[in-house]
Amino acid sequence: LPYRAVLWRHALRNAMIPVLTILGLQFAFLLAGTIIIENVFYLPGLGRLIFQAITQRDLIVVESIVMLLVAAVILINLLVDFSYAIVDPRLRGWQ
Repeated sequence: LPYRAVLWRHALRNAMIPVLTILGLQFAFLLAGTIIIENVFYLPGLGRLIFQAITQRDLIVVESIVMLLVAAVILINLLVDFSYAIVDPRLRGWQ
């Protein structure tokens, strides 16, 4: 086998699993950082809305936005788990 084939087919596919894990975790940090960024730069969005809801003690809005963000993080983690099976054929349990 040529060196490139070994590198692309075997080495890099196995090395992608930790990279996918870190990318999924970084998405959660990205969502958490929107609260700070939107308030510093005075941008409209969910981060600013949740900050205003916390300061005004609007519990329904805070709970709704938190549940929306939790659902987004769970969806991203599910997509990362499915991408593991695409990258590494050993993890395909259905075959």
